Amino acid sequence: MKLHSMIAGIAETKLPDIEISDVTADTRKEMPKDFVFVCIKGNTFDGHDAARDMIEKGAAVIVCERDLGLDNQIIVEDSRAAYPSLCARYFGDPQEKLKLIGVTGTNGKTTITTVTKKVLDSFGCKVGLIGTCQNEICDTVLETARTTPEPYELFELFRKMVDAGCEYVIMEASSQGLEQKRLGPCEFDVGIFTNLTQDHLDVHGNMENYYQAKKLLFDVSARAIINVDDFYGRRYLEEIKIPSNTYSAEKKADFYAEDILLSASGVKYVYCDGRNKHNVDFKMPGLFNVSNSLAVIACCETLGFDAEKVIKELNKMQGVRGRAEVVPTGRDFTVICDYAHTPDALANVLSAIKSSAQGRVKCLFGCGGNRDATKRPLMAKAAAHNSDFLIVTSDNPRNEDPEDIISDILTGLDGETTPYIKITDRREAIHWAVNNAEKDDIIVLAGKGHEDYQILAGGVKIHFDEREVVAEALAGN
Repeated sequence: MKLHSMIAGIAETKLPDIEISDVTADTRKEMPKDFVFVCIKGNTFDGHDAARDMIEKGAAVIVCERDLGLDNQIIVEDSRAAYPSLCARYFGDPQEKLKLIGVTGTNGKTTITTVTKKVLDSFGCKVGLIGTCQNEICDTVLETARTTPEPYELFELFRKMVDAGCEYVIMEASSQGLEQKRLGPCEFDVGIFTNLTQDHLDVHGNMENYYQAKKLLFDVSARAIINVDDFYGRRYLEEIKIPSNTYSAEKKADFYAEDILLSASGVKYVYCDGRNKHNVDFKMPGLFNVSNSLAVIACCETLGFDAEKVIKELNKMQGVRGRAEVVPTGRDFTVICDYAHTPDALANVLSAIKSSAQGRVKCLFGCGGNRDATKRPLMAKAAAHNSDFLIVTSDNPRNEDPEDIISDILTGLDGETTPYIKITDRREAIHWAVNNAEKDDIIVLAGKGHEDYQILAGGVKIHFDEREVVAEALAGN
């Protein structure tokens, strides 16, 4: 690609219109000669300091925010904002050829994106998915490192989706991805908001900053679908300037539920959109999954699909991996694996399960290291208030001592009467839970969900699939 075509509309330059081989903001990446290097200032490293080294590695152009005294520099106001636009241009602006649906919020994003893709797949649409569990190009599954990819990886993925014939892309838009401007020139046909509860305050500092980060999705969406059961959703509805529709599991809205029946195996309700009513039988438990399924139907209807046909496909589905997923045991007790890792998500899934449980609900959980420590005691209280027994263990400790994390968790159990046991090693904790299960017990393994790994000190990632660990315990291994 020629430099002037790549930079047009992003910045002005009088540099020669040379052929550009690639673009990066990563100093560690091996690059071909004549690439563009974008200097981005991060929390611990400033790419501007590496500009001259990158020239020695073959950079033909340096994009920066200040005068570095280089002959081949292009100065922009905001290099973090320029980088995704350059990546998009390098890959031929693939986002312009796709109908983008973005889902943001604390909880529910993975369920909504995954189920929406399955519905559209069933209609014969070619669909891409970008999310926490995995990325998908039609039927091809790709591993993912983060919920919202870094700009280069994102637009490269869009390019592959366009080349595969995808028409729609459904993606989770994380608060960090939005705040760090990774989505660049993307414009969404639909932006969906689920809810906002305490999470990622280690990154955003407070709930207001977290709220404002999520709100950025609606600056680049043509239409919004908002959960008005959530306080922050009602606030968005007042503040955002784009056409919006609402959904609710508790009150009348543009899309809402009536005659809700909750059970351990799923939810049943009557879907209403002001014109039609249809019976929904969604096989994922909890009132929050009434909300999630409403968001799916609302999204599909907004895209022009018939609600009755959407619901017919929805009713066939068996759930989402790592979201209230029943792990087969062949025994007289139940094991459920769920990704709940915030106080609100934990309370939601546990209360949904407990409401129809015949036996005791036992919750096994921990908290991630190097993440918001203030939610640790809140997680303990949420678990204690909605369980009959707790097994406090490790999650992804990262560079923190697991014992220190557990000590923070246990402060939340002061004054609580729910019995608990502490077993730091998560594998050992799962074995204990399985080996001590009684008839009709429901063991909820919370926090890992779809993850098949643990992250230990130094960023070391080890294989750890809770389904396999449960099977080991059942086999007596």
